[in-house]
Amino acid sequence: MSSTEWAAQALQSFDAVVNATEGFRSRAGQRLMAEQVARTFSRATLGKVDEEGGEPAPTRSIAVIQAGTGVGKSLAYCAPAIALALARGTRVLISTATVALQEQLVNKDLPALAARMPQPFKFALAKGRGRYVCKLKLDRLAGHTEADEVEDDLFAEEEAAARAKRPRQETEARIQFYSAMAQTLSKGVWDGDRDSLETPPEPEVWSPVAAEGASCTGKHCPAFSQCTYYDKRKELVGAQVIVANHDLLLSSLGARVLPELDNCLLVLDEAHHLPTTALQQFACSMDLSRITWIERLSSRGLRIGALLEVEEIADIPKHAAQLRQTLQDLARIVMDVYGEQLKSQPSAWGPARVRVPRGELPEQLIAPLGLLAASADGFLEALRAISKALRAEMRDKPDEAKRLSTLYAQIGMLAPRLEELHATAQLLLQDAPEGAVPAAKWFTLEMDGDFIVVKAHASPILPGTALRNHLWNAVRGAVLTSATLTSCGHFDFFLREAGLHGDEAATTLEVPSPFNYAAQGTLIAAETRADPKNAAQFTTEMVDALLHDIARVEYGALVLFTSREQMRQAVDALPTAMRSVVLVQNALPRTLLLKRHRERVENGEPSVIFGMQSFGEGLDLPGRLCESVFITKLPFAPPDDPVGEARAEWLRAVGRDPFSELVVPATAIRLAQWVGRAIRTEEDQAHVYCYDKRLTRTSYGQRLLKGLPPFALEQRAAL
Repeated sequence: MSSTEWAAQALQSFDAVVNATEGFRSRAGQRLMAEQVARTFSRATLGKVDEEGGEPAPTRSIAVIQAGTGVGKSLAYCAPAIALALARGTRVLISTATVALQEQLVNKDLPALAARMPQPFKFALAKGRGRYVCKLKLDRLAGHTEADEVEDDLFAEEEAAARAKRPRQETEARIQFYSAMAQTLSKGVWDGDRDSLETPPEPEVWSPVAAEGASCTGKHCPAFSQCTYYDKRKELVGAQVIVANHDLLLSSLGARVLPELDNCLLVLDEAHHLPTTALQQFACSMDLSRITWIERLSSRGLRIGALLEVEEIADIPKHAAQLRQTLQDLARIVMDVYGEQLKSQPSAWGPARVRVPRGELPEQLIAPLGLLAASADGFLEALRAISKALRAEMRDKPDEAKRLSTLYAQIGMLAPRLEELHATAQLLLQDAPEGAVPAAKWFTLEMDGDFIVVKAHASPILPGTALRNHLWNAVRGAVLTSATLTSCGHFDFFLREAGLHGDEAATTLEVPSPFNYAAQGTLIAAETRADPKNAAQFTTEMVDALLHDIARVEYGALVLFTSREQMRQAVDALPTAMRSVVLVQNALPRTLLLKRHRERVENGEPSVIFGMQSFGEGLDLPGRLCESVFITKLPFAPPDDPVGEARAEWLRAVGRDPFSELVVPATAIRLAQWVGRAIRTEEDQAHVYCYDKRLTRTSYGQRLLKGLPPFALEQRAAL
């Protein structure tokens, strides 16, 4: 079948679903998007291609689609993509940025679609290992099995130290908690997924029982037949549609956890998050101060390697000693060079931080980092030999699987630290040739009780380069979509950030929202006398104007702040009568806060949410739940982000303007997301207030306005 015929067939499936949906209104924009999805996926060459055998080079086909709020993008990409996948004998991999959208797709959109599609299909949710429980770990911590080395096995030194400081009753409470978890798991009441617990535990409680790959022996594990993670993996094998997230997609590249990217149809929803996720994924760090884990890993490696007669363990003591000494030397040198700067910084909101200008490390750090990388590499080689011998032993002696799995876990619990140390040293040593892009490099200092903790960090600064090298070179057919992919009216910024700028396989499409923004919404540019750059004066004046405006809120409203301090001052200024109306982010769990907000509005009472960036996108509060959005200040990124600083420094060095090229476009996307909380349906009426006069008074403010929905604009002088 030709690509044109495939595309036509996929569109017929989309039309059939629309026609079969009772009360569904036809949307021109949605069909336009479905056409582009069908065309894109029908053109891509899937599967192995033998170019040496005379086959033509595979065709890559990628569409970047901005679909405004209300277009119905989930149906526009799901129906044609699934129809094409079924016709072509392949699978659809959908990646999102948030758990909320994953759950919406799996629990609502895909079941509804499966009931209306002409062809049946199965779908499954893919999560990282860490979201599932390891039964072996849980049983040991719950005291359900003998464990000679429970503490040594399963707790990193930080956790062991924390346990020593805990009151005895808290430790006993944890054991009871793990015991209750083990019982619900064994009875089938709980499926082993952290997210399906009624109250998901805090990270420090969950981490010791999480199913991490480094300590997993897979089919050799005695609990393999009851393993939640592998049960979920089996579901993926039989599914034609798999819903994952950007973190899992990037972390599992080349690991065969998800469908092979050259032989599936990839949809990236909430694609504006992809560049940030990529930077987080490819960044690394190492602790220069807390190093007792090296001794534990060394002793375990020697003991287990000797049991298995692994020759490569002979050099482990030398590597371990070198690592300990070099980390101590590095911590001392960092404090000698940067100590005054680190100690002089206030650390109310996190560790003190100092960045290395231009990524050029001081000469005295180079040799120790080289030693560190070499020692870590040698140590890792020895651990790989031990792991290989353990797997061979498990294969040959299945009766001893439990003992051997425990030995494997003892090394696996600590090996990732060594791998991270090796990766960080290598990236720190990476020297950018003349004109090339340097990595961001920085050091942090924080206190752990009375103990000083020094860490080293490194990260790429261009997400597009990382994505081009690691993702796009493997992908054949992809659709990237979101409500906010253009910045100031253009796709260029996102294409650069996502690594698709100049890629001949990539096409763009902007599908406008069906909403009549001019009639449904008003943007009120409320000015202050104070310059927003003068934080203290501006915040005082802005809070006065904000309190004046929210006093008139009749139903639901959302106030978005750019800093904790700004939000704190607004909360402190609330008059007594208004305190009962305001719900503050983090004062309650998010789900409970939103539930309380809905209940108040449904009862005809006013309810105002105070939130920050994470409340600025993904919140769906239609109708009266959000009749007003208040933006306290333009949402520029924090000025002390070391990766952003390093990137701006590099742009200036090559004669480019980071503010115009980087800061304004990134702010435009963030602002569009914040403003997007206001109008969620065709019936909504809402007001958006912005108290930052730079939006209308500056040339870059005019660029930001171009990227916003075409609301009716009102300008209000300072009160």
